[in-house]
Amino acid sequence: MASGREIKTKIKSTQNMRKVTRALEMVSASKIRKAQDLMKASRPYARLMRKVIAHVAQASTDFVHPFLTERENVARVGFIVVSTDRGLAGGLNSNLFRRTLTSIREWQGKGAEIDVVAVGQKAVSFFRRIKGVNLIGTATHLGEKPKLEDLIGVIKVVLDAYSDNKLDRVFLVYNDFVNTIVQKPTIEALLPVSLVAQELENAEGKASEGVKVEQTHDWDYIYEPDARTVLEHLMTRYIESVVYQAALENLASEHAARMVAMKAASDNANKVIGELTLVYNKARQAAITQEISEIVGGAAAV
Repeated sequence: MASGREIKTKIKSTQNMRKVTRALEMVSASKIRKAQDLMKASRPYARLMRKVIAHVAQASTDFVHPFLTERENVARVGFIVVSTDRGLAGGLNSNLFRRTLTSIREWQGKGAEIDVVAVGQKAVSFFRRIKGVNLIGTATHLGEKPKLEDLIGVIKVVLDAYSDNKLDRVFLVYNDFVNTIVQKPTIEALLPVSLVAQELENAEGKASEGVKVEQTHDWDYIYEPDARTVLEHLMTRYIESVVYQAALENLASEHAARMVAMKAASDNANKVIGELTLVYNKARQAAITQEISEIVGGAAAV
């Protein structure tokens, strides 16, 4: 059995650890409301943008934008992975990376090469260690109020690669915020746009739930000034809005996961402190009993 001094040291260190976990829990609890407000404010725009893009993908237009064309031979696949900059968020990042790796291995099994754009320090650190994956762009330290300007650089890398036929598929990976307890690792198709309409039909439980696209006849939009100019601008805005929404979803998920994880850590610390206190009291009682026995035995010997 450890000495009383060692047990007291363990109790003290556990109490200090509990102070840290409680502080992190309260910080995330205070920030989650603002993160949720940002996320919910941008959700309608992202949903309608997806609906418009899905309609455009089904229109019978003379000009076919490269983003609208689905290529038969998929030789290279790109993933935009949105993670957190900081840890202590439970299994939020690990579940996301596990889901991403499963999809990556499936595409590699089909003979495709993989390019990854990592958003968040955790994703950057993780995919730098993964063999067979090319890290072509990074964006970190987005803060509590992510700005689109911080994401434009990595988004342009992906758009240019797809336009130059260096990518045949592009997927967006992030944590979809359902509620404070549930955050779903989500993989959504970004390019080609023809895949978006298919995913919207199976969007149950996601931010795009309820968006339906129905096509009853051949039709097209009237573009002003021309289809090329409008579609190029629209496609760029579409990618930017969806990636930005993913960053906001992931931010809300981060604070929710950290709050829950730190609450569990604080509860475990309380349990450990209680167990150590009981052990300390037993050790202290044993020491007192031994001292009394020694005193009694010495007096009897005299």
